[in-house]
Amino acid sequence: MVSMTLRKARVTCPLDCPDACSLIATIDDTRNALLQIEGDPRHPMTQGFACVKTYRYPERQHHPLRPLYPLKRVGQKGEGRFERVSWEAALDDIAARLKDTLKQYGAETVLPYYYAGTMGLMQYEHPLTFFRAIGASELETTICATAGRAAWVATYGDRLGTDPEDVTQARFILLWGINSLHTHTHLTPFLKKARQNGARIVHIDPYENLTSRFADEHVKIRPGTDAALAYGMARAIVKAGLHDTAYIARMTTGFEAFMQAAEAWTPERVEAVTGVPAATVERLGLEFAQARASFIRTSYGLTRHPGGASALRAVILLPALTGAWQHRGGGALLSTSGAFALNRRYLGGQHLLAQRTPPPRRVNMTQLGTALTALEPPIRTLFVFNSNPAVVAPRSDLVQKGLLREDLFTVVLEQALTETTRYADYVLPAATFLEHPDLYTAYGHYYLSWNEAQMPPQGEARPNTWVFAELGKRLGLEEPTLYWDAETLARSLLDTDHPWLGGIALERLKAEGFVRLNIPPDFRPFTERAATPSGKVQFDPPPQVILTEPTRDFPLILMTPPAKHFLNTTYGHIERLVQGQGGEPVLLVHPRDAQACAVADGALVRIRSQHGAVVRRVRVSEAPIRGTVVLEGTWWEQSAPDGKGINWLTGEHLTDMGEGSTFHSNPVRLEALD
Repeated sequence: MVSMTLRKARVTCPLDCPDACSLIATIDDTRNALLQIEGDPRHPMTQGFACVKTYRYPERQHHPLRPLYPLKRVGQKGEGRFERVSWEAALDDIAARLKDTLKQYGAETVLPYYYAGTMGLMQYEHPLTFFRAIGASELETTICATAGRAAWVATYGDRLGTDPEDVTQARFILLWGINSLHTHTHLTPFLKKARQNGARIVHIDPYENLTSRFADEHVKIRPGTDAALAYGMARAIVKAGLHDTAYIARMTTGFEAFMQAAEAWTPERVEAVTGVPAATVERLGLEFAQARASFIRTSYGLTRHPGGASALRAVILLPALTGAWQHRGGGALLSTSGAFALNRRYLGGQHLLAQRTPPPRRVNMTQLGTALTALEPPIRTLFVFNSNPAVVAPRSDLVQKGLLREDLFTVVLEQALTETTRYADYVLPAATFLEHPDLYTAYGHYYLSWNEAQMPPQGEARPNTWVFAELGKRLGLEEPTLYWDAETLARSLLDTDHPWLGGIALERLKAEGFVRLNIPPDFRPFTERAATPSGKVQFDPPPQVILTEPTRDFPLILMTPPAKHFLNTTYGHIERLVQGQGGEPVLLVHPRDAQACAVADGALVRIRSQHGAVVRRVRVSEAPIRGTVVLEGTWWEQSAPDGKGINWLTGEHLTDMGEGSTFHSNPVRLEALD
């Protein structure tokens, strides 16, 4: 029997979640095996527990579907048939084909497609140095946060907010458009403490979920009508004289125009549009204002509509209306990411991008399907890393049609044999967060973290940056930052005189694992200044109310919010998580909608949009508001009854600000199967 040599190591979860948890990994060095993941009890946000997904990471680390060696396509595109090749052969061939593309068609026909499969800055953003060095097309990373970012920046300037650790001091909490028990799990202990201190918690969301049941009250709202509700609450607050006139005069601009717009949103009109009873609209406004230390935790879900950015602006202006920012625990939070004032000059070749004349061609990732099938000149070479666009991007029909093009050379760097890898000419095995060092910010707290590599890579897996450095050598690229290691990049990022990063050197991060930014203990943002052009919180221009509406042919609105057991498609092949989520994707349908569509509980139904159709099993439930159908999670296609992902239904239309995705605004109809 082989004896085990066990040790525990601290690491940071790399996945796209605000919590950026500090974790304790149990590793068997004899077998190079990850045995267990637990939450780090030392971390003030993680508090010793991890989410249900993260506990299963050992299964992902050692999953049979993890590619461990470079693979070259031998079958037709889409078949997923490959043969093992050496790194030298793969890199030589990729570099040769890339040289041909650059010579024949130009650099703009090369496109990187990536997102936040890892949040480590070295492996997430720094690979872009390669593409900016060769002059490739620039990817606009719009699929998640750009609408929310644009809305927040237009309103407050700085992308930060109430310290989550201060939420215990809040006295009225709105969880607005966020299923926080799924997507910001580590806020929950602070919410519980706030409740113990007397806070009331209200969840505003189109369907009942785990967070709704945790809250003291659930207010169901029609998707895409959040701006109308916010205006109705603002009107009630001002009519009752509960707005903070001193704060408004000192810290804001555009209040009069905002209230002129709000005046049109009577409680009765708000009810007609949102489905929220008129009395509830007024009561919510008054409760929010009377609490003074009132707090809104929102997220990007409510921005995934044509008017999503305007809706978010209307919601996050409520704390400015009441002066809630002045009270500890009061205010709002979308993201803390703007607090990490790192020196990003060289991250991902930013300095190269700034020097480009003329500017590069830009491709919106939300419109990848159109880019792969209609863009001129066509994309000839596609590199995919940290993402699974065959399933996660809108218009799966167009995306997969484009990936099938024989004149498109596709290289995918991956940790699992996803749907996208089936279309690859080469699949290159990517290292996991346990196998490379990296620096991590967060967007749900104020701690900066460092990871050391804790395990040798499985098989011949390699970090993203290693791959692009090797290609850079073969192309003769001389840009020095392309060949930086993680420590050199981290030192460059930390080379800043911003006071919030004072004294935070790499040596300290390596010794402590995570360090809180130098933010004052009684941090109350937007009480002295805002980083807007006026230096004040911007009520102007008044947010628009742009509604998400069904049509006669497609009378229901489809929403696809996150599932408890998945994080996008990262865990979609972990069988125990798939079973924990019910084994297959299920469509939640209100009883009256089910009756109107003649579909029964447990039956398979065809969901049709203007873009396509998929088949799903129905669960008749009071959970969604009438007129809305809900399917939780972005599942791997293999789990669906018809082998199609939900994004066969979603469109490429963009938000009002930030050119973001609109995943929650798709009119559909249900058709009973024969």
